[in-house]
Amino acid sequence: MKEEKFTADATTVLKFIAHYCEDKHDAPKTHHVWSLMYRGKVQGSVEASLCAPCKETFEYSLARLQGCPHEEKPSCRKCPAPCYDKPHWKLLARIMRHSGMKLGLLKIKKLFTGK
Repeated sequence: MKEEKFTADATTVLKFIAHYCEDKHDAPKTHHVWSLMYRGKVQGSVEASLCAPCKETFEYSLARLQGCPHEEKPSCRKCPAPCYDKPHWKLLARIMRHSGMKLGLLKIKKLFTGK
């Protein structure tokens, strides 16, 4: 996987998890900053305010992205050798469904309202 793809995927998964956390969890949120380390080099950083379970979910996903053995990363759904365990895979699928709808609706609203 190229460094740009790694950074884009890590940023995207964090955005999805942050939207899900904001909508679904009332637990106290703490601001976190993660360095995006890939192939021994820092590729930047990302930050978000997440509850403890969502922080763990992001860190699990980030570790899986960092360890992806594919040169051309397939989508996780189509991966011939999935690295997520079943409970984490189901949780992330639920997060993606929820946040994907929300982010899609926010883009449409922004298109029509300009806000």
